[in-house]
Amino acid sequence: MLLNFPLMLVPLVVYNLFSYAEQAFDWRGDVFATTMVSGETWTMTYSDLIILLSLVLLFLEVVKSTRIGAGSIVDHLLSTAVFVAFLVEFLLVGKAATSTFFILMVVALIDVIAGFTVTIRAARRDFSVGPA
Repeated sequence: MLLNFPLMLVPLVVYNLFSYAEQAFDWRGDVFATTMVSGETWTMTYSDLIILLSLVLLFLEVVKSTRIGAGSIVDHLLSTAVFVAFLVEFLLVGKAATSTFFILMVVALIDVIAGFTVTIRAARRDFSVGPA
């Protein structure tokens, strides 16, 4: 059952926990900054960090989608539900109307599309017809 957990739910929950906390959270705040060899300063913001987390989780979701069986159908349905939750929140909630949340929503959409695509391609390869 744990394999069917939609990993894209993690960025959704994290975003909401920080955005709706009592004290206002600034997603543009710096996590760290470092000077590059070129002399320019590179900064990582909290917004960048949650997007990076969602991309790592997207990779794991795509790997999970290579499984074939009844559990993969449940996984796809849950991923679709998470995307719908992202979409509804983006359209209806003011604090979710940010570019960070939009990018997280697009990553969830890619998760849904990639999951179905990989599963269909893998199922097509598993289906073989012997000589008549």
